Amino acid sequence: MDVVIIGAGGQGRVVLDILRAEARHNVVGFLDADPTLAGTTVGGLPVIGRVNQFPRLKEQRVKGAIVAIGESKARRRYAQLILDNGLELISTVHPSAVVSPSATIGRNVVVAPHAVIGPESRIGDSVLINTASIIEHECHIGAGAHVCPGAAMAGRVHIGQGAFIGLGSRIIQCLSIGDDAIVGAGAVVIADVPASATVVGVPARVIKIVQPAEYQEFASP
Repeated sequence: MDVVIIGAGGQGRVVLDILRAEARHNVVGFLDADPTLAGTTVGGLPVIGRVNQFPRLKEQRVKGAIVAIGESKARRRYAQLILDNGLELISTVHPSAVVSPSATIGRNVVVAPHAVIGPESRIGDSVLINTASIIEHECHIGAGAHVCPGAAMAGRVHIGQGAFIGLGSRIIQCLSIGDDAIVGAGAVVIADVPASATVVGVPARVIKIVQPAEYQEFASP
């Protein structure tokens, strides 16, 4: 199937590499919100333009897309735009990743090289599982969450929607990380983390909880 990647930055390059290694789809190019990138190339493929190119792409029989943007709200918003324009949301799993046959993976998911997803884990839509991260048995990763390289979580951990699990962090078994929470790089989490909280350190401690009024809506693409 011919597909496009939404986002021509660093994450776009990563996703392109994974799609090429997986060899299930034919990537025809990128879409990006930055108009100055139109007409340039990334990884030998053209940046076609902004997402208003969807109707033209459908005429050219492009049927699928995947979002390669690190920020959770943007990733989910673009995923909805893809669906609204009648394209299929695809996921991609690098061949070196180890995914249990009993795990489930949603739409618009990226699983990077050497990641491990254990038995009966559930990965929601628009999740990023980055390089060499470990998702042990029966974990649930909520929609739009971002698991950074080298992060590891023991069994039965629940990660809320839009949560950010930082580089090399560790989460012990059976804990819950709330929606939109941030776990800092290298943190070791030994207690539940509230929604919208930021935790850092060893052991991890709360340094901030963002109130709903502080959230900013992602600008329309």
